[in-house]
Amino acid sequence: MLDKIERYNRRLSEWFEWLAFLGLLVMMVVTCIDVVGAKVFRWPLPGSLDIVMLAQTVAIAFGASMALILGRHIQVEFFVKLLPRRLGAIVNSVVLFLGLGLFMVIVWRLAALGYLLQTSGDYSATIHIPYYPFAYGIALACIPVGVVFFLRFLKSLTKKEQR
Repeated sequence: MLDKIERYNRRLSEWFEWLAFLGLLVMMVVTCIDVVGAKVFRWPLPGSLDIVMLAQTVAIAFGASMALILGRHIQVEFFVKLLPRRLGAIVNSVVLFLGLGLFMVIVWRLAALGYLLQTSGDYSATIHIPYYPFAYGIALACIPVGVVFFLRFLKSLTKKEQR
């Protein structure tokens, strides 16, 4: 059962990775158009800062789960390697549990922020893009990260020796 959830989560994370790639692509294209327009034609792209800012949130949030699955996040484990194996496994389980709790809170608070932004009608300053879809999107993108932490935590509880 856990393997099926893990496979589904990986497929979802791969799809989210493509959304992150599109966010990076939008950032690159908008920045190029803005720089060329400003330097060559003396006409910068209106709202380029807003677009790049929002595309950056998409790129970071939707790329996080695949980066975690592939082990691309920064980990400080030199201290844990110095501990006895059993104590290291306990520390690892506690860290995974705390990571799960953190991402549960992040999803909850981002959903609440999205609702607040939606009801207040908050939008970007120059081109009036509403913020709430991005808050909901980031909350959605954090769910697979929480699932990774949950699955790794459950695996850490079932293993006698972890590392």
